[in-house]
Amino acid sequence: MVEDFKALHVIAEGPVLKVRLNSPETGNAVSGPLLDELLAVLDAVHGDPAVRVLILSGAGDDFSLGGDRSEFPGLLAAHPGGAGLHALGNKARRVCEALASTHAVTVARLHGGVIGAGLGLAVFCDLRVGADNCRFRMPELGLGVPPAWGGVLPRLLSEAGAARVRELLLTADNFDAARAAELSVLHKVVPLDELDNAVARWTKPLLRRSPAALRTTKAMLNAYAGAGRLADATFFDAELLTAAVAASEAARERR
Repeated sequence: MVEDFKALHVIAEGPVLKVRLNSPETGNAVSGPLLDELLAVLDAVHGDPAVRVLILSGAGDDFSLGGDRSEFPGLLAAHPGGAGLHALGNKARRVCEALASTHAVTVARLHGGVIGAGLGLAVFCDLRVGADNCRFRMPELGLGVPPAWGGVLPRLLSEAGAARVRELLLTADNFDAARAAELSVLHKVVPLDELDNAVARWTKPLLRRSPAALRTTKAMLNAYAGAGRLADATFFDAELLTAAVAASEAARERR
């Protein structure tokens, strides 16, 4: 896979594709351009059955400190009716859906801050291993916006359970790697210098599995998870995000 990526660093090692968020100077902020590049990678993986495992990681001290809020004023100025924000919200949803539905097994390699949209990208991966220095947070309420990014709320409800997610959202508190493992946000916690070995211990047996059986098993898991929901309100995430950000920016300008 040869692309002129700026926000990502992508390396193909046979059937393993390593995708690294590569803007450490911003804390790997999840921006529109980064989402565009992730979509390009995931579209390419969709058309390439040779890719068996995709490993998502972050450069620098943090996996990702969340969404790039510096984009919002410019998007509102260019599209006062909110079309730019709406498009950004839909793009986030498409990336998360592609992470969940790709035939490749997706592995999140996490360290440092895993915040907001960064947590959203992580929980849409099939397997998640975190260094013991991880810190997690869902800061949306503290920022005056609802948790309407990429369909992350139903995914978290499915993975961690309603009571626990309710606490995380309403308090917007930080939680560490040990707590993340209790919540099933992480499958495994290891020392920072053991992260790559932990990923390899998952990757090697995955590559020995029948590709057809692996694809079918992943599709079955996704289907059963979806069948457990009475309704999927994530269709409205982009609308909710647009309205909340527009109101927040308007209030800030009035101060």
